[in-house]
Formats: sequence, C-alpha cells, structure tokens
Amino acid sequence: MNLARGIRAAPQLGAWYGSGMGKIFDAIDDELAGFIARQHVFFVATAPLSGDGFVNVSPKGLDTFRVIGPRTVAYLDFIGSGVETIAHARENGRIVLLWCAFEGPPRILRIHGRAEAVEPGDEGWADIRAHFGPPRPSERAIIRVEAARISTSCGYGVPLYEYTGERTQLDDWAKRKGPEGLQAYAAQHNAASLDGLPGLRSLND
Repeated sequence: MNLARGIRAAPQLGAWYGSGMGKIFDAIDDELAGFIARQHVFFVATAPLSGDGFVNVSPKGLDTFRVIGPRTVAYLDFIGSGVETIAHARENGRIVLLWCAFEGPPRILRIHGRAEAVEPGDEGWADIRAHFGPPRPSERAIIRVEAARISTSCGYGVPLYEYTGERTQLDDWAKRKGPEGLQAYAAQHNAASLDGLPGLRSLND
C-alpha cells in the first residue's frame, strides 16, 4: 500500500471474488457503461489524509456523469454549501464512486481511483466540458477520475425505489443568485473544506 496516497494495488484484474456475488473488471465495458447510464443517482466518497479529518459522502444526479474512456470517468460539480470533494482531490486524489440499482436486478458498482478537479479556465476544461450538455449556471468544476479498481457486488440489501423525476431547485437557485451572487456565495463557502484544506483553485491562487 502506498501510505502517502492511500490506494492499494488492485487484485488481479478480471478475477472473480467472494461467492459469485461480484466481479472485478479491467475496464468500463459497454454493459457497465449502460448500467451507469440507467442510474439516476450516484455517490461520491473522499477523505483527507489526516486521521482526524472529516470523511465526506455526497449524492449526485441531474444527468451529470459521463464515461470518457475505458478507465476514465467525469462528472459536473456545482457551487454548493461545501467543497469537500474538490479539496480532498487537490490534497490526495483518493475517491470512490458508487452506484446502486434501485430498480430491476440488484447490483452495486464501485469505481475506486484518483480524482482531479478541472475548473473553468484550466487547461483541458473545454475538451472535457464538451462531453456534457448545455452549460449550467452554477458549474464550478468537473471531477475527472482515473480508475484504479472497478468492481461490482450483489446489492441484495438495497431497497427498491421508483424514479419519478429530477428536481429543479439547483438551477432555479443559481438563476436567482445570478453570476455575481454565485461568485460571492462560492467565495464564502467554497474556498476551504471543513478541515481548512484549500477548495476551489480559482479562490485560492
């Protein structure tokens, strides 16, 4: 294990583990990409290197996730009340993404890897932003992840839920704030994490 970065070497790729309830993959194939596309919510977990720091888990949705390549994924990140994922990505890069099948056959998919926060104005922003739809008013970054481990597990304990639609509050809030209001809100809430780690680069450099 690399103690400085905190990511274990992946087991032999493509090998089965457990009791036939999961699998490790060497890439995001078409079947996994289809599973991801069908899910309406995913979860993001990160942590600082400090053992006393706050671990963070965030739910994400709103059609913001894209598979960029066989081992590269990315999602749009928006101005909000915290900046934990970006701060942790800047400090150590460790991340895990998780999807649950809330409809249909049970399944959990996890992608462990290394994250990078790409902000508007950064080199490469335009190229990666082209993978997403029309601009959203509160975009602050794209989180790009290079996978170190891609695995599934059973999901037998996950309940069934019915999807009824997306919420509109995020874009409605951002439009009411306007560009200047969003900039002021980000300056207040997105400059540093709960543990004082630097957040948005544009607010710290």
